[in-house]
Amino acid sequence: MKVLIVLTSRSDLGNTGKKTGFWVEEFAAPYYELADAGAEITLASPKGGQPPIDPKSELADAQTKFTHCFDKDETATQKLAHTLKLSAVKAADYDAVFYPGGHGPLWDLANDSKSIALIETFHEQGKPIAFVCHAPSALLKVKLPNGNPLIKGKNVTGFSNTEEAAVQLTKVVPFSLEDELKKNGCALQQRDRLGLLCAKRRIADYGTKPRLIRRSCQSVAETIAE
Repeated sequence: MKVLIVLTSRSDLGNTGKKTGFWVEEFAAPYYELADAGAEITLASPKGGQPPIDPKSELADAQTKFTHCFDKDETATQKLAHTLKLSAVKAADYDAVFYPGGHGPLWDLANDSKSIALIETFHEQGKPIAFVCHAPSALLKVKLPNGNPLIKGKNVTGFSNTEEAAVQLTKVVPFSLEDELKKNGCALQQRDRLGLLCAKRRIADYGTKPRLIRRSCQSVAETIAE
């Protein structure tokens, strides 16, 4: 089982002068859950090399057993420091793809032509694709062969308008993820209601809570095994 994890390369939080990137827990949890399930994991990002880490995800109250494992894992940290460029990645080489969140994807992965084409190919090949938190923004411009949005008519979860307001970034982000998902014809679901349905449809969009990330990884592994 070979799984590709795609991370953001965006480090600037809009024009605030502050930094963003990917959320460590949303990378570390799927990394170890999938590795423990026997997956061979490859990391990629638009620019390659070290993807930026959201500084807030490194604060004490954001740490979990997975982030602690990552901090002590030299092999994993070195792998993260040398991610492949998306332009060098082929969907045919992997069984599934997982996109961690953080605010960074709103600026780069949402519009990255390599990422969009990669997701389209994974879907056409019938392989599971999974997204966490803000990462469903990478789906917004993904199309089916008939030109319709891939997510039209599907159930998706992601960072809601209420959550964006709670972290006081509504006026900072380039767009509302919730609004754009709805414009593309999908239904934004409550995270606690998620099960295996999305994974069985070859799309698994899950929220930021660790237990839901673990559930998504289990769904991906089970779907690959079918």
